[in-house]
Amino acid sequence: MIKYINNFIKLTLSIIFLLFFLLVFLYVKSPIEPIIWQPSLNPGLTGEFSINEKLKPINLILKGVGVGGEDITRGPDGYFYTGYRDGRIIRFDIEGHYDVYANTYGKPLGMDFDHYGNLIVADADKGLLSINRNKKVSVLTDSVNGKKMLFVDDLDIARDGTIWFSDATELYTYNNSTYSILENKATGRLLSYSPVTNETKVHLTNLHFANGVALGPSEEYVLVNETAGAKIKRLWLEGPNAGKSDYLIDTLPGFPDNISFNGVDTFWVALPGIRQPIVDMLANKPFIRKLIGGLPLELITPKNTHAFILGINPSGEITHNFQHKESLIKTLTSVNQWDNLLLIGNLDSDFIALLELN
Repeated sequence: MIKYINNFIKLTLSIIFLLFFLLVFLYVKSPIEPIIWQPSLNPGLTGEFSINEKLKPINLILKGVGVGGEDITRGPDGYFYTGYRDGRIIRFDIEGHYDVYANTYGKPLGMDFDHYGNLIVADADKGLLSINRNKKVSVLTDSVNGKKMLFVDDLDIARDGTIWFSDATELYTYNNSTYSILENKATGRLLSYSPVTNETKVHLTNLHFANGVALGPSEEYVLVNETAGAKIKRLWLEGPNAGKSDYLIDTLPGFPDNISFNGVDTFWVALPGIRQPIVDMLANKPFIRKLIGGLPLELITPKNTHAFILGINPSGEITHNFQHKESLIKTLTSVNQWDNLLLIGNLDSDFIALLELN
Protein backbone atom coordinates (compact mmCIF):
# COMPACT_ATOMS: atom_id res chain seq x y z
CA MET A 1 0.00 0.00 0.00
CA ILE A 2 2.81 2.40 0.91
CA LYS A 3 4.47 1.58 -2.41
CA TYR A 4 1.32 2.64 -4.33
CA ILE A 5 1.05 5.85 -2.32
CA ASN A 6 4.69 6.69 -3.03
CA ASN A 7 4.19 6.02 -6.73
CA PHE A 8 1.07 8.19 -6.73
CA ILE A 9 2.92 11.04 -5.02
CA LYS A 10 5.81 10.77 -7.50
CA LEU A 11 3.39 10.82 -10.44
CA THR A 12 1.52 13.81 -9.03
CA LEU A 13 4.74 15.73 -8.42
CA SER A 14 5.94 14.91 -11.94
CA ILE A 15 2.71 16.24 -13.45
CA ILE A 16 2.90 19.40 -11.32
CA PHE A 17 6.53 19.91 -12.38
CA LEU A 18 5.69 19.42 -16.07
CA LEU A 19 2.76 21.84 -15.84
CA PHE A 20 4.92 24.39 -14.06
CA PHE A 21 7.65 23.97 -16.68
CA LEU A 22 5.08 24.35 -19.48
CA LEU A 23 3.65 27.54 -17.97
CA VAL A 24 7.11 29.02 -17.50
CA PHE A 25 8.04 28.05 -21.06
CA LEU A 26 4.89 29.65 -22.53
CA TYR A 27 5.31 32.81 -20.46
CA VAL A 28 8.96 33.28 -21.44
CA LYS A 29 8.34 32.44 -25.09
CA SER A 30 5.31 34.75 -25.43
CA PRO A 31 6.25 37.96 -27.31
CA ILE A 32 3.24 39.94 -26.10
CA GLU A 33 2.50 42.10 -23.07
CA PRO A 34 -1.32 42.04 -22.81
CA ILE A 35 -3.27 44.70 -20.98
CA ILE A 36 -6.68 44.78 -19.34
CA TRP A 37 -9.27 46.27 -21.68
CA GLN A 38 -13.02 46.84 -21.65
CA PRO A 39 -14.87 45.07 -24.49
CA SER A 40 -17.90 46.74 -26.02
CA LEU A 41 -21.36 45.27 -25.59
CA ASN A 42 -21.85 42.15 -27.70
CA PRO A 43 -25.39 42.11 -29.12
CA GLY A 44 -24.94 38.52 -30.30
CA LEU A 45 -26.47 36.94 -33.39
CA THR A 46 -30.02 37.91 -32.52
CA GLY A 47 -32.58 40.43 -33.73
CA GLU A 48 -31.23 42.46 -36.62
CA PHE A 49 -28.05 40.33 -36.50
CA SER A 50 -29.86 36.96 -36.62
CA ILE A 51 -28.19 34.12 -38.49
CA ASN A 52 -29.46 33.52 -42.03
CA GLU A 53 -28.27 32.02 -45.31
CA LYS A 54 -28.55 35.05 -47.55
CA LEU A 55 -24.86 34.72 -48.46
CA LYS A 56 -25.24 31.15 -49.64
CA PRO A 57 -26.02 31.89 -53.33
CA ILE A 58 -22.61 33.36 -54.19
CA ASN A 59 -20.82 32.92 -57.51
CA LEU A 60 -17.07 32.35 -57.61
CA ILE A 61 -14.57 33.74 -60.09
CA LEU A 62 -10.76 33.70 -60.38
CA LYS A 63 -10.62 30.38 -58.55
CA GLY A 64 -7.03 29.23 -58.13
CA VAL A 65 -5.52 32.48 -59.41
CA GLY A 66 -4.26 33.61 -56.01
CA VAL A 67 -4.92 33.67 -52.29
CA GLY A 68 -6.07 36.65 -50.30
CA GLY A 69 -7.87 39.09 -52.60
CA GLU A 70 -8.32 41.43 -49.62
CA ASP A 71 -9.94 44.43 -51.32
CA ILE A 72 -11.45 45.16 -54.72
CA THR A 73 -11.78 48.40 -56.64
CA ARG A 74 -12.89 49.41 -60.11
CA GLY A 75 -10.63 51.31 -62.46
CA PRO A 76 -11.42 54.06 -64.97
CA ASP A 77 -11.06 51.38 -67.66
CA GLY A 78 -14.09 49.52 -66.28
CA TYR A 79 -12.03 46.56 -65.01
CA PHE A 80 -11.77 45.45 -61.40
CA TYR A 81 -8.53 45.20 -59.43
CA THR A 82 -7.42 43.19 -56.42
CA GLY A 83 -4.14 42.25 -54.72
CA TYR A 84 -2.84 38.90 -53.53
CA ARG A 85 -0.57 37.79 -50.71
CA ASP A 86 2.34 37.29 -53.10
CA GLY A 87 2.28 40.97 -54.10
CA ARG A 88 0.54 40.58 -57.45
CA ILE A 89 -2.21 43.00 -58.38
CA ILE A 90 -4.51 41.64 -61.05
CA ARG A 91 -7.04 43.26 -63.35
CA PHE A 92 -10.21 41.27 -64.10
CA ASP A 93 -13.81 41.32 -65.26
CA ILE A 94 -16.82 39.60 -63.71
CA GLU A 95 -16.52 36.71 -66.15
CA GLY A 96 -13.17 35.88 -64.57
CA HIS A 97 -10.83 36.98 -67.37
CA TYR A 98 -7.72 38.54 -65.90
CA ASP A 99 -4.14 39.64 -66.34
CA VAL A 100 -1.39 40.66 -63.94
CA TYR A 101 -1.34 44.45 -63.70
CA ALA A 102 1.60 45.01 -61.33
CA ASN A 103 3.50 43.57 -58.38
CA THR A 104 4.31 45.46 -55.18
CA TYR A 105 6.40 42.56 -53.81
CA GLY A 106 4.67 43.24 -50.51
CA LYS A 107 1.17 42.72 -49.13
CA PRO A 108 -1.30 44.85 -51.12
CA LEU A 109 -4.51 45.36 -49.12
CA GLY A 110 -6.85 48.36 -49.53
CA MET A 111 -6.81 50.10 -52.92
CA ASP A 112 -8.55 52.77 -54.96
CA PHE A 113 -7.91 54.92 -58.04
CA ASP A 114 -7.15 58.61 -57.73
CA HIS A 115 -8.39 61.29 -60.14
CA TYR A 116 -5.34 60.89 -62.37
CA GLY A 117 -5.79 57.18 -62.99
CA ASN A 118 -3.12 56.10 -60.52
CA LEU A 119 -3.90 53.01 -58.46
CA ILE A 120 -3.27 53.90 -54.81
CA VAL A 121 -2.48 50.87 -52.67
CA ALA A 122 -2.24 50.39 -48.92
CA ASP A 123 0.52 47.80 -48.75
CA ALA A 124 1.00 46.32 -45.29
CA ASP A 125 4.73 45.88 -45.85
CA LYS A 126 5.68 48.71 -48.21
CA GLY A 127 3.47 51.60 -47.10
CA LEU A 128 1.17 53.79 -49.16
CA LEU A 129 1.95 53.19 -52.83
CA SER A 130 1.02 54.70 -56.18
CA ILE A 131 1.00 52.70 -59.42
CA ASN A 132 0.79 54.90 -62.49
CA ARG A 133 -0.65 54.02 -65.89
CA ASN A 134 2.76 52.74 -66.98
CA LYS A 135 2.57 50.33 -64.02
CA LYS A 136 5.47 51.97 -62.24
CA VAL A 137 5.24 51.48 -58.46
CA SER A 138 6.34 54.33 -56.21
CA VAL A 139 6.13 54.92 -52.46
CA LEU A 140 4.02 57.92 -51.43
CA THR A 141 4.71 57.52 -47.72
CA ASP A 142 5.89 54.76 -45.41
CA SER A 143 6.60 56.74 -42.25
CA VAL A 144 5.18 59.49 -40.07
CA ASN A 145 6.91 61.70 -37.52
CA GLY A 146 10.19 59.97 -38.34
CA LYS A 147 8.91 56.47 -37.59
CA LYS A 148 8.18 53.76 -40.15
CA MET A 149 4.64 52.44 -40.29
CA LEU A 150 4.38 48.68 -39.74
CA PHE A 151 0.94 47.80 -41.10
CA VAL A 152 -0.69 50.16 -43.60
CA ASP A 153 -4.13 48.64 -44.08
CA ASP A 154 -6.95 50.39 -45.94
CA LEU A 155 -7.70 53.71 -47.66
CA ASP A 156 -10.22 56.01 -49.27
CA ILE A 157 -9.59 59.05 -51.46
CA ALA A 158 -11.33 62.41 -51.05
CA ARG A 159 -12.41 64.70 -53.87
CA ASP A 160 -9.45 67.00 -53.23
CA GLY A 161 -7.06 64.07 -53.63
CA THR A 162 -6.34 63.60 -49.92
CA ILE A 163 -5.75 59.93 -49.15
CA TRP A 164 -7.21 58.78 -45.85
CA PHE A 165 -5.66 55.56 -44.61
CA SER A 166 -5.18 53.36 -41.56
CA ASP A 167 -2.10 52.05 -39.80
CA ALA A 168 -3.41 48.99 -37.98
CA THR A 169 -0.86 48.80 -35.17
CA GLU A 170 2.46 50.37 -34.22
CA LEU A 171 3.70 47.12 -32.65
CA TYR A 172 3.20 44.30 -35.14
CA THR A 173 3.32 43.55 -38.85
CA TYR A 174 0.96 41.76 -41.22
CA ASN A 175 2.61 38.38 -40.58
CA ASN A 176 2.18 38.46 -36.79
CA SER A 177 -0.88 40.70 -36.47
CA THR A 178 -2.66 38.02 -34.40
CA TYR A 179 -0.41 39.07 -31.53
CA SER A 180 -1.73 42.62 -31.77
CA ILE A 181 -5.33 41.51 -31.33
CA LEU A 182 -4.44 39.12 -28.51
CA GLU A 183 -2.43 41.80 -26.73
CA ASN A 184 -5.04 44.46 -27.63
CA LYS A 185 -3.05 47.60 -26.97
CA ALA A 186 -4.76 50.46 -28.78
CA THR A 187 -1.96 51.65 -31.07
CA GLY A 188 -3.90 51.85 -34.35
CA ARG A 189 -4.12 55.19 -36.17
CA LEU A 190 -6.08 57.04 -38.83
CA LEU A 191 -3.86 59.16 -41.08
CA SER A 192 -4.00 61.25 -44.21
CA TYR A 193 -1.56 61.89 -47.02
CA SER A 194 -1.67 64.98 -49.24
CA PRO A 195 -0.30 64.45 -52.76
CA VAL A 196 -0.04 68.24 -53.04
CA THR A 197 2.20 68.83 -50.02
CA ASN A 198 3.51 65.25 -49.59
CA GLU A 199 2.59 65.61 -45.92
CA THR A 200 1.47 62.69 -43.78
CA LYS A 201 -0.71 63.59 -40.79
CA VAL A 202 -2.04 61.58 -37.84
CA HIS A 203 -5.70 62.35 -37.04
CA LEU A 204 -6.82 59.59 -34.66
CA THR A 205 -4.76 57.44 -32.30
CA ASN A 206 -5.45 54.79 -29.66
CA LEU A 207 -7.53 52.65 -32.02
CA HIS A 208 -7.95 48.93 -31.33
CA PHE A 209 -6.48 47.62 -34.60
CA ALA A 210 -7.36 50.30 -37.15
CA ASN A 211 -8.66 48.71 -40.34
CA GLY A 212 -11.22 49.69 -42.99
CA VAL A 213 -11.55 53.35 -44.03
CA ALA A 214 -14.44 55.04 -45.85
CA LEU A 215 -15.49 58.64 -46.42
CA GLY A 216 -19.13 59.39 -45.67
CA PRO A 217 -21.79 61.22 -47.73
CA SER A 218 -20.56 64.59 -49.01
CA GLU A 219 -17.31 63.80 -47.18
CA GLU A 220 -18.67 65.25 -43.96
CA TYR A 221 -16.80 62.58 -42.04
CA VAL A 222 -14.48 59.63 -42.42
CA LEU A 223 -15.00 56.24 -40.81
CA VAL A 224 -12.39 53.81 -39.56
CA ASN A 225 -13.08 50.30 -38.29
CA GLU A 226 -11.61 49.18 -34.98
CA THR A 227 -11.37 45.46 -35.60
CA ALA A 228 -10.37 44.38 -32.09
CA GLY A 229 -12.84 46.82 -30.54
CA ALA A 230 -15.80 45.68 -32.70
CA LYS A 231 -16.65 49.35 -33.39
CA ILE A 232 -16.76 51.86 -36.23
CA LYS A 233 -15.28 55.23 -35.30
CA ARG A 234 -16.17 58.48 -37.02
CA LEU A 235 -14.03 61.59 -37.44
CA TRP A 236 -16.02 64.66 -38.46
CA LEU A 237 -14.38 66.71 -41.21
CA GLU A 238 -17.01 69.40 -41.74
CA GLY A 239 -19.82 71.11 -39.86
CA PRO A 240 -20.12 72.06 -36.18
CA ASN A 241 -18.42 68.83 -35.06
CA ALA A 242 -15.39 69.19 -37.35
CA GLY A 243 -12.32 67.75 -35.65
CA LYS A 244 -14.36 65.76 -33.14
CA SER A 245 -14.83 62.01 -33.13
CA ASP A 246 -17.57 59.62 -32.05
CA TYR A 247 -18.89 56.21 -33.11
CA LEU A 248 -21.21 55.39 -35.99
CA ILE A 249 -21.84 52.10 -34.22
CA ASP A 250 -20.12 50.60 -31.17
CA THR A 251 -21.95 47.31 -30.58
CA LEU A 252 -21.10 44.90 -33.38
CA PRO A 253 -21.45 41.10 -33.03
CA GLY A 254 -18.31 40.52 -35.08
CA PHE A 255 -14.93 42.03 -35.83
CA PRO A 256 -15.13 44.56 -38.70
CA ASP A 257 -12.46 44.50 -41.39
CA ASN A 258 -12.94 46.69 -44.46
CA ILE A 259 -15.75 49.19 -45.01
CA SER A 260 -16.96 50.83 -48.21
CA PHE A 261 -19.65 53.35 -49.13
CA ASN A 262 -21.87 52.72 -52.14
CA GLY A 263 -22.18 56.44 -52.81
CA VAL A 264 -25.89 56.53 -52.01
CA ASP A 265 -27.12 55.18 -48.70
CA THR A 266 -25.14 52.16 -47.50
CA PHE A 267 -21.84 51.41 -45.83
CA TRP A 268 -20.89 47.80 -46.49
CA VAL A 269 -18.99 46.21 -43.62
CA ALA A 270 -17.14 42.90 -43.86
CA LEU A 271 -16.86 40.89 -40.64
CA PRO A 272 -14.16 38.21 -40.89
CA GLY A 273 -14.84 36.78 -37.44
CA ILE A 274 -17.74 36.37 -35.02
CA ARG A 275 -17.26 37.51 -31.44
CA GLN A 276 -16.91 34.65 -28.97
CA PRO A 277 -17.76 35.00 -25.24
CA ILE A 278 -14.38 33.53 -24.27
CA VAL A 279 -12.59 36.49 -25.92
CA ASP A 280 -14.52 39.03 -23.86
CA MET A 281 -14.03 36.92 -20.73
CA LEU A 282 -10.25 37.08 -21.20
CA ALA A 283 -10.26 40.87 -21.57
CA ASN A 284 -9.38 41.33 -17.88
CA LYS A 285 -7.06 38.32 -17.71
CA PRO A 286 -3.79 39.47 -19.27
CA PHE A 287 -1.76 36.68 -17.64
CA ILE A 288 -3.77 33.97 -19.42
CA ARG A 289 -3.50 35.85 -22.71
CA LYS A 290 0.24 36.12 -22.12
CA LEU A 291 0.44 32.33 -21.85
CA ILE A 292 -1.68 31.87 -24.98
CA GLY A 293 0.77 34.11 -26.81
CA GLY A 294 3.48 31.53 -26.19
CA LEU A 295 1.70 28.95 -28.33
CA PRO A 296 2.66 28.51 -32.00
CA LEU A 297 1.17 31.31 -34.09
CA GLU A 298 -0.66 28.80 -36.31
CA LEU A 299 -2.60 27.50 -33.30
CA ILE A 300 -3.84 30.89 -32.12
CA THR A 301 -4.63 32.39 -35.53
CA PRO A 302 -8.44 32.39 -35.81
CA LYS A 303 -10.06 30.13 -38.38
CA ASN A 304 -13.45 31.15 -39.69
CA THR A 305 -16.07 29.88 -42.14
CA HIS A 306 -18.95 32.08 -40.94
CA ALA A 307 -19.33 34.68 -43.70
CA PHE A 308 -20.98 37.87 -42.46
CA ILE A 309 -21.78 41.17 -44.20
CA LEU A 310 -23.65 44.13 -42.77
CA GLY A 311 -25.18 47.08 -44.56
CA ILE A 312 -25.36 50.19 -42.36
CA ASN A 313 -26.97 53.50 -43.29
CA PRO A 314 -25.41 56.91 -42.47
CA SER A 315 -27.51 57.05 -39.29
CA GLY A 316 -25.87 53.88 -37.98
CA GLU A 317 -28.93 51.67 -38.54
CA ILE A 318 -28.61 48.11 -39.84
CA THR A 319 -30.23 47.84 -43.27
CA HIS A 320 -28.75 44.57 -44.55
CA ASN A 321 -27.66 41.36 -42.86
CA PHE A 322 -26.13 38.69 -45.11
CA GLN A 323 -24.69 35.54 -43.53
CA HIS A 324 -23.78 31.95 -44.23
CA LYS A 325 -22.52 29.95 -41.28
CA GLU A 326 -20.57 27.35 -43.29
CA SER A 327 -19.42 29.42 -46.23
CA LEU A 328 -16.70 28.68 -48.76
CA ILE A 329 -15.47 32.21 -48.08
CA LYS A 330 -12.80 31.98 -45.43
CA THR A 331 -12.15 35.18 -43.50
CA LEU A 332 -14.30 37.60 -45.49
CA THR A 333 -12.53 40.97 -45.55
CA SER A 334 -14.22 43.39 -47.97
CA VAL A 335 -17.49 44.20 -49.72
CA ASN A 336 -17.76 46.66 -52.59
CA GLN A 337 -20.92 47.46 -54.54
CA TRP A 338 -21.24 48.27 -58.23
CA ASP A 339 -24.79 48.57 -59.51
CA ASN A 340 -26.65 45.59 -58.03
CA LEU A 341 -23.56 43.44 -57.56
CA LEU A 342 -21.47 42.92 -54.45
CA LEU A 343 -17.82 41.92 -54.98
CA ILE A 344 -16.50 40.14 -51.90
CA GLY A 345 -12.83 39.83 -50.96
CA ASN A 346 -11.21 37.56 -48.42
CA LEU A 347 -7.98 36.76 -46.64
CA ASP A 348 -7.64 32.99 -47.03
CA SER A 349 -9.68 31.77 -50.03
CA ASP A 350 -8.41 31.45 -53.61
CA PHE A 351 -11.34 33.17 -55.31
CA ILE A 352 -13.42 36.34 -55.47
CA ALA A 353 -17.10 35.96 -54.58
CA LEU A 354 -20.02 37.73 -56.23
CA LEU A 355 -23.50 38.29 -54.81
CA GLU A 356 -26.39 39.84 -56.71
CA LEU A 357 -28.63 42.17 -54.72
CA ASN A 358 -32.36 41.68 -55.15
